[in-house]
Amino acid sequence: MTRLFLTLFCSIAVIALPLPATASSSTNLARELLELAPTLDRKVLQRAVAAMECALDQGADDAERLAIIDFSLPSSEQRLWIFDLESRALLLHELVAHGQGSGQNLASEFSNVSGSHQSSIGLFRTSESYYGRHGYSLRMDGLEPGVNDLARDRAIVIHGADYVDPAWIDRQGRIGRSLGCPAVRQEVAGQVVDTLKNGQFLFSWYPDPEWLASSSYLNCQSRSIASLQ
Repeated sequence: MTRLFLTLFCSIAVIALPLPATASSSTNLARELLELAPTLDRKVLQRAVAAMECALDQGADDAERLAIIDFSLPSSEQRLWIFDLESRALLLHELVAHGQGSGQNLASEFSNVSGSHQSSIGLFRTSESYYGRHGYSLRMDGLEPGVNDLARDRAIVIHGADYVDPAWIDRQGRIGRSLGCPAVRQEVAGQVVDTLKNGQFLFSWYPDPEWLASSSYLNCQSRSIASLQ
């Protein structure tokens, strides 16, 4: 009888154990951000949070902002979201260009190769702002070897561009395309750069099977990310 009681007690105790704090906090973050951006695909947001949390587990410094680009959406739609992680606020929801080599209105080809004029997917860390040929711009570093780690060498930066203009959509069904950079509207370029500079996270999504299978950030074992239901 005593042994049966102990067995039942232990079973109940195990069931009652809470989720690990890290998994619970990650799930809460994703849910809160989803409420702010209901048009952002739930699975894309979940992947972005998982990738960021994995980088933090591996020793990356905390960030104040998280930007998400969903390249599975056409360029004629607003597919860039920028979140403030501290205040839990959606700061911007904007148009963003992809590279000429990635496709027309829909991007489908991505590269880490100089001269490809294709966009790169994966997890990035933003770096310093500067003034260059496109005006006020933002450099960033790809964190995924073989996927986006040549971003700085390729001069893949965030900058403003005249061709990121809703008027282009009315004329040709899409905005203009870059040489691989995630270009934004001139009117918001300064705000985007200032919001994301100095070590924020940027996650560019496309359901590429090879990347999904091989990305260390999407297949991180150090933290369990509970699914959003």
